[in-house]
Amino acid sequence: MDLKGKRALVMGVANDHSIAWGIARALHGAGAELCLTYQGEAFGRRVAPLAASLGCDFLQDADVTDEASLDRLFAALRDRWGGLDILVHAIAWSDKAELQGRFLDTSRANFQTSLVISCYSLVELARRARPLMGRGGSIVTLTYQGSTRVTPHYNVMGVAKAALEAAVRYLANDLGPEGIRVNAISPGPMRTLAGAAIGGARATFRHTEANAPLRANATLEAIGGTAVWLCSEAGACTTGEIVRVDGGFHVLGMPQPENL
Repeated sequence: MDLKGKRALVMGVANDHSIAWGIARALHGAGAELCLTYQGEAFGRRVAPLAASLGCDFLQDADVTDEASLDRLFAALRDRWGGLDILVHAIAWSDKAELQGRFLDTSRANFQTSLVISCYSLVELARRARPLMGRGGSIVTLTYQGSTRVTPHYNVMGVAKAALEAAVRYLANDLGPEGIRVNAISPGPMRTLAGAAIGGARATFRHTEANAPLRANATLEAIGGTAVWLCSEAGACTTGEIVRVDGGFHVLGMPQPENL
């Protein structure tokens, strides 16, 4: 799974526990050249040393809610690389205060913001990446099982991820004739900055680890390796898929007998 000569835009690195960081590290290890984005100076200070550890000097401030910011990002990609092979979309957001209580109480404002940032941003980024992927390419996003199964404290994010997964299928169909593949990776719960915003995150992490067939949660290395496969020639005929990397937890109908 050789990515030498490939150029990859990775969006969503927040720190060294981020899933996006695990993917960036794996893509780099397979030979890809990287551009990492961050949002604002505070995150920029966190991302800069991570990028430097990979020998990456291509960092861009980008905000998916600001079209001018995305204009600058893709202008920089065109100027430096002229093209793009890989887009990693690891971006999601919802008001932490609304990831409590009942989904029924989701506000209109937070519903709209959550869907725009967590789902529509993939559509907008894919549309901007398409002209740069003249030789085909791979787009990878991140989802979670709360898209298809009710998960405590996930609330509107479950609906946003369901929309994201539908968007993956529609984008895969639209972009397939141009040789651009679109897929999502669905890890189990992870100890990340984003995951910490979900109420009961520690209990959920322990529960899935204790009950998954592999008795383990996903690792950054496992998720990164899956991304490398999807972005390499080994994944040349895979598109529109939701690839689960969760220790097999998604196949269960109930907890293991010892945990009932």
